[in-house]
Amino acid sequence: MTFSKAASSSNYLAVRPDWLAHGVEEALEPDLPIIDAHHHLWDRPNWRYLFDEYLADVAASGHSVTASVFVQCQAMYRADGPAAMRVVGETEFVNGVAAMSAGGQYGPHRLCAGIVGHADLRLGDDVAGVLEAHIAAAPERFRGIRHITVWDADRNLMNPLSAGPPGLLADGAFRAGFARLAPLGLAFDAWLFHPQIPELTELARAFPQTRIVLDHLGGIVGIGPYKDRRDEIFATWSRAIRELAACENACVKLGGLGMRINGFGFETREVPPSSEILAAASRPYIETCIEAFGAGRCMFESNFPVDKGSYGYGTVWNAFKRLTRGASESDRTSLLSGTAARVYGLARSG
Repeated sequence: MTFSKAASSSNYLAVRPDWLAHGVEEALEPDLPIIDAHHHLWDRPNWRYLFDEYLADVAASGHSVTASVFVQCQAMYRADGPAAMRVVGETEFVNGVAAMSAGGQYGPHRLCAGIVGHADLRLGDDVAGVLEAHIAAAPERFRGIRHITVWDADRNLMNPLSAGPPGLLADGAFRAGFARLAPLGLAFDAWLFHPQIPELTELARAFPQTRIVLDHLGGIVGIGPYKDRRDEIFATWSRAIRELAACENACVKLGGLGMRINGFGFETREVPPSSEILAAASRPYIETCIEAFGAGRCMFESNFPVDKGSYGYGTVWNAFKRLTRGASESDRTSLLSGTAARVYGLARSG
């Protein structure tokens, strides 16, 4: 894959294949089953990351990725029809990819075995028709909704494709739509910045029957007004994480620290960071989450291709394996595959 200016926007780090080639690692414990709990597929101007590209990353890594969960990214929406229903096109597209993978022609990986789509929950009760259309489009795979609620006073931190208004999680119309998830057996994936975690905790308390999945360790911001405040931010973030963890319906995805907003600067290195370096950088955050939530409510994610600007696919899974070497066999299984299988209703293998 080549990278161009269109993909190298202020919202994404440039993917540099030549640079990534200097950091290829042999897979550690290659037979350990993995479910990648969070990745995307898209075909954007000058940035194609579809089935072939993701499969190539998985296959080249040497890791036993038995299944994966696709998470909404505004890909392949319908070109016409009612505006609220156009998002169902993404589920139709991904379900086709999943069917290709399930056929076995492309190897043992069951990619996109779980699908998390989008619906505008601000539609309130009217969102029910959209949710039912998603389920009808992928009855064996559709598992949840992500309605991004990222907001910060510094607009430069936000992707204009997904920036939300402030306080959306407390909005009455949004909550009316949110209330439609649990009766249909759907989870809610939450993508926000770390100062917003308390808002998610209030939502989790208000809807204890709805499964809530906090994406990317809670969106730790380390650039702009948050730059050079790592210790202060960690203290604030860790308190918020522990309060959210008290809600039994909440769980968390461990990963996503290769994004621009995290500010770790992996992309500035002469060569890509090794799995040892990634493990050291992410250890405080991942161990805090595992301690707070327990392994049964934590799951690892690649967040590819977004994090591909910072490190390789095989390297990040090596880092996760290094981080869990001291865990019990049951906890390790939960972190690498079991939690994702349970939360998203996927068949476990291996």
